[in-house]
Amino acid sequence: MSSTTQALRLVRSLLDFGVREAVLSPGSRSGPLALALATAEQEGLLRLHVRVDEREAAFLALGMAKASHLAVPVVTTSGTAVANLPPAMLEALHANVPLIAITADRPSRLRGTGANQTADQREIFPGIRFIDDPDDIISLMDRDRPGHLNVELDEPLIEPAPAGLGAAHPATYERGEGPPTPSPLTLGPRTVVVAGDDAKQPARILARDARWPLLAEPSSGSRNGEALVAYRLLLQHSPLAAQIERVVSFGHATLSRPVSRLLARTDIEIVHVGTQATFPVPAGPNVRFAVEVGVVGADDPAWIEAWHADDAKATAAIDGVLDGTTPYDVARTINAAVPPEGLLFIGSSNAIRDLDLVARPYTVGERRLVVANRGLAGIDGTLSCAIGAALARTSSRAIAYVGDLTFLHGSNGLLIGKDEPRPDLTIVVASDDGGSIFSTLEQGAPEFAATFERVYATPTGADIGALCAGYRVPHRLVAPDGLAAALEEDVSGIRVLEVPLDRSGRRALAEVIGRAVEAAVRP
Repeated sequence: MSSTTQALRLVRSLLDFGVREAVLSPGSRSGPLALALATAEQEGLLRLHVRVDEREAAFLALGMAKASHLAVPVVTTSGTAVANLPPAMLEALHANVPLIAITADRPSRLRGTGANQTADQREIFPGIRFIDDPDDIISLMDRDRPGHLNVELDEPLIEPAPAGLGAAHPATYERGEGPPTPSPLTLGPRTVVVAGDDAKQPARILARDARWPLLAEPSSGSRNGEALVAYRLLLQHSPLAAQIERVVSFGHATLSRPVSRLLARTDIEIVHVGTQATFPVPAGPNVRFAVEVGVVGADDPAWIEAWHADDAKATAAIDGVLDGTTPYDVARTINAAVPPEGLLFIGSSNAIRDLDLVARPYTVGERRLVVANRGLAGIDGTLSCAIGAALARTSSRAIAYVGDLTFLHGSNGLLIGKDEPRPDLTIVVASDDGGSIFSTLEQGAPEFAATFERVYATPTGADIGALCAGYRVPHRLVAPDGLAAALEEDVSGIRVLEVPLDRSGRRALAEVIGRAVEAAVRP
């Protein structure tokens, strides 16, 4: 079979299995795949996105897959091009995202020789399903995991192809057995529900039905309704934390140490809806894994009412400390700016932690989507991921919220060809010239001050506005008190709002907030 025919056949299979978005990085060996994808786009069968940077291409596809919950392929040529994909593929593996790497390869007879751009590309992504037969693409399409197809393409790479791909023929394939039978949970033990990343609505529904406190991370999909706001400080300072007798956990909870310590307790019952792969600490004998859980009836309301009373005191204490200029004020403004049907993509490090402390729950049913890369919680490719998510989902408003190091680390995500699809997206940069998250950790203690700036904070002095100008992306500086009005503006294309902040008092501010909450909730 010629390389051209092989590529057309593969793209037709992708279309049959529901692929409607694809990302491509140009290359010679992948030429047949590029032409087949371009043909599919010309016929209106999918939308093609081209990026010159393979790492950013992979994260763009990751963002689209996260927002759409559909498989999205990223296609590269051979050699070092493939070696740029592992960061996004590993995030997809640990977050259960259907990102499909399709890598063009030299014929196997050239492996082990000095042939140009020849490397062993098989199983370059540890733990990720690998196939080398394009006809077996169905095995990668179950939509909850990443996969890798390595395609050997021999010369001649380009030759006349049959006219057109023709209409897609939707394929059917098994997705496993029917819905599981829920494991019953009894009423009685003082229970809290933890909703980690991508927990979705089952966590909220269980908490609502059983009348249990809901501790939901911003990207859980459950932080609406009656979710608590300052739960992580309540776990540290409220007497209620010591009264917990059971935890029911959903999703992948890795955001805060108080929650990790709660899930690491061995003296209480813990039920995790998932497997060890999404449970953040090694499970002891007190931990039970379940596929689904259910409850009949509601518990004594006094328990949840006590948590909400302390949460009200804690949030009031936090509000009393904030003066309108802090990173927490910026996070609170961004949270409030996401309208119904809106999209918020949150960067790692302080951006999501600040939001977690102050974000009020949204109204149930208003379909806001809050997304973050919490599989491995890196700062890699965040801008491309946010752009991908905004491209994949029609939203009333799309916002990305990142720190300056995250922005700089992924700035090549803004390198987009003039004819490529662009979403309407506002990128807000909390700009404090460095990694301020480290100031709140052990290494931010005064005894490490001599080396802190160089080896942890890593200030760059970069001119974000000049960088945006180089990418031809609109940019402006906005003070914290002007951010709300700026976020209300109509947006066409991608723009950057840079909010200058001072990180010198970051550690002290966190300590003041902690003391204020402790004073508010301690008898």
